[in-house]
Amino acid sequence: MSDPDSPAARIDAKIAGLKDWRGAVLARVRALIHEADPQVTEAMKWVKPTNPSGVPTWEHAGVLCTGEVYKTYVKLTFAQGAALDDPSGLFNASLGGGTRRAIDIHEGEDVEAGAFKALIQASVALNIARQAPKRR
Repeated sequence: MSDPDSPAARIDAKIAGLKDWRGAVLARVRALIHEADPQVTEAMKWVKPTNPSGVPTWEHAGVLCTGEVYKTYVKLTFAQGAALDDPSGLFNASLGGGTRRAIDIHEGEDVEAGAFKALIQASVALNIARQAPKRR
């Protein structure tokens, strides 16, 4: 039996509680994240009265991305998205910021699996590189 307070169980509960296309989208991108990086860890962050279940967050050597759910879209925000190459043009939101980039997925839309997994892998590589000791 799994711990109901574990991040994975809390993300499962959030997905199950949505009961619409947003839950299906969040479940799909979560699966793609795990396929892209089997060492990824999950967390629920930014729990507050206006968002009591928190925000699903995927991490490896730092935050990779978050999965926020809104009424008309699911937003996947990449913490270091501005530093990532996006040859497929998946980033379609938060394009003006200096650090983050996001992918907004609306009902009926899909994210291309290969390109999305490549962004996850690039984000992991960037996080690991930023933790490497600097040579003098």
